[in-house]
Amino acid sequence: MNIYSIKTALADALCVKESSPMIQELFSRFVTPYELLDASELEFTRIKGVGPAKARQIVSTLKLARALNTPLESPYVIRKPEDAFQLMRFVVGHLMHEEFWILPLNTKNHVICKERISVGTLNSAIVHPREVYRSLIQRAAASYIAVHNHPTQMTDASPEDIQLTKRLTDAGELLGIELLDHVIVSTDNYCSLKERGLM
Repeated sequence: MNIYSIKTALADALCVKESSPMIQELFSRFVTPYELLDASELEFTRIKGVGPAKARQIVSTLKLARALNTPLESPYVIRKPEDAFQLMRFVVGHLMHEEFWILPLNTKNHVICKERISVGTLNSAIVHPREVYRSLIQRAAASYIAVHNHPTQMTDASPEDIQLTKRLTDAGELLGIELLDHVIVSTDNYCSLKERGLM
């Protein structure tokens, strides 16, 4: 079973089109069927238009998909900064405003989901460690990658980017959830603060 057949099944179960904002956001947050099938009702209720009843419907539909016992796509694994870039370049790289996302990872560096934390302006996105780590704790993440874009398409890290990375790293050390990297992306290029020695 692939992501497209699951999308069709969910759209049918929820009586919406596959192109509906609800379905699009659902499949934007969860990278592969592997992550989608492991998500909880609570995680689904964070999607606009999904209340407790619809969340239960989604979980029931996914349980049926799991019961079919058909092969699933492999989970997306982050091995190097370019992997995060390839996953996110067409999600945020083209935007004309800044967005800050996280990629929570399990102990095997499998991406649990993609989650937008903050939507900003032309040149900034306000991010507080509280929001970042609340989500990571709820998802039982072992570590994570931070990702954001620069609308200028210039991916060099700003002093504010470096400062934010330090705050997130310090908070992660206290909570035991490591920030592995902070990657700034455009559609064609990226900057890894880890590779640049900036964290």
